Amino acid sequence: MSETPKSLIRRTPWPPSASRPVVTPLQPSVVYASPDPDTLDSQYEGVNPGYTYAREGHPNADVLAQKIDMLEGAEGGIVTGSGMAAVTAALLGVLKAGDHVLGGDQLYGRSLRLLSQDLPRLGISASMADPTDAAGFAAAIRPETRMILLEVVSNPTLRVADIAGIAQIARERGVLLAIDNTFTTPRGFRPFEHGADIVIHSVTKILAGHSDATLGYVAAQDPELRRMIYDFAVTTGMTASPFDCWLAERGLYSFELRYDRAEENAALLADHLAGLPGVTRVLYPTQRDHPDHNRAVSLLGERGGHMVSFEIAGGRAAANALTRAAPAIAFAPTLGDIGTTLSHPASSSHRALGVEAREALGISEGFFRVSVGVEDIALLKAEFAAAIAASQQL
Repeated sequence: MSETPKSLIRRTPWPPSASRPVVTPLQPSVVYASPDPDTLDSQYEGVNPGYTYAREGHPNADVLAQKIDMLEGAEGGIVTGSGMAAVTAALLGVLKAGDHVLGGDQLYGRSLRLLSQDLPRLGISASMADPTDAAGFAAAIRPETRMILLEVVSNPTLRVADIAGIAQIARERGVLLAIDNTFTTPRGFRPFEHGADIVIHSVTKILAGHSDATLGYVAAQDPELRRMIYDFAVTTGMTASPFDCWLAERGLYSFELRYDRAEENAALLADHLAGLPGVTRVLYPTQRDHPDHNRAVSLLGERGGHMVSFEIAGGRAAANALTRAAPAIAFAPTLGDIGTTLSHPASSSHRALGVEAREALGISEGFFRVSVGVEDIALLKAEFAAAIAASQQL
């Protein structure tokens, strides 16, 4: 009797084990095999759990989503390939031609571009208003307004939105409230507890925390909204990489420790910067001279976050000198790394805005945003003092 032929092409079953891995396994498979058409039907109909095709979902994305759901007090959150994919899914998954979206006027630069340039091409109008002024925001709502998009703490000037006032207005007008919680994170603020309908994150930032994974997250309270956002994300291929999800899950295990240490450093660094010659302005939500200090304390308590912004005299020449004098602090258009990073909004996140538009927001050529990391605070103080001193010696 001849032996049954064997083939290297056939997949080898996973070895059985009485023990289990401590670390979540990485599952990069694009496709999943079902035993028969009936089973596949039952999976698509939601009768039986399981995976079919990675664009529609995979285990590493679901594990990560469940972790962030836990932090946000959410259910059924969706992981996307980037933070902007999450913003786009929330908007285009819900809005239709003829709708209007009202955004905060200091949103992340690409969010502003999406609202002002891309949505109008699709028949969705958009406008911006000052989220620190609830009455002014209410006046900007139109009969066709379907959604409000806010950041709790704005990027990059760290203004604090009147969430309570705007949430009440949204409820009264029947308008959806979407909040990008990237800066504040659920450690500092949980939007669903304050009237949000949709919560968005760039997981790339401090949730993942190591500048090695590009991901987003979006969750909705209403199951129907959740389905609409999911269907749009799947249809348009906003797929999250299993490896990036695996990396981000690893980062989340230290998130609370990292966030607390970075926040502590940020408050100390803000005080330090305020006393340095050449620094004309420091913005940190819990500082008493912050323009929204009372609202920040009411909304966030003592949780000022890990972001600090400041301005120096001397314009672009001084800005160049500062970054060159601080080579150990990464000058990069990002935030949320475990180490401190420095960004210059006029040349990065808000470069698409004209000079007048940037200045109206308070973004000058000498304006910097710091994503504070977990380094020793004495080191950070010394590095910034030396860099700012160098910027003023022109």
